[in-house]
Amino acid sequence: MKYIYPAVFTEDDGHFLISFPDFPHVHSEGESLAEAFDLAEDALNLWLWDAEENGDSIPVPSDSESISVPKRSFISLIRADTLEYRKHNDTRAVKKTLTIPRWLDTLAKERNVNFSNLLQNALMNELNVKHG
Repeated sequence: MKYIYPAVFTEDDGHFLISFPDFPHVHSEGESLAEAFDLAEDALNLWLWDAEENGDSIPVPSDSESISVPKRSFISLIRADTLEYRKHNDTRAVKKTLTIPRWLDTLAKERNVNFSNLLQNALMNELNVKHG
């Protein structure tokens, strides 16, 4: 899933504090503006991934115009792509049991087919997902 949410960046003694009006408990902080943007994206992806996994409701993004911005602060939109985030951060292996005809298993073993790799590639192809 892809999302875009507003974040408030506040400069504080050379650091940048980050908050999300739509997620009151999601905060981060960066040593530089570039780092702050990276950490904001990471925090947003992590919260949304968790919400998707738990079936929690995900709020509609606030309109940036309606957000009150403190002094020394600005609003920026932060993009989250939880599918890409999962590809890079959820690499745990999951065991699946499957059945195939014996003759096919024999032929595949004779040709040194890597079943796990083949299944992963076939699933990515079937789901039209690029390997990340």
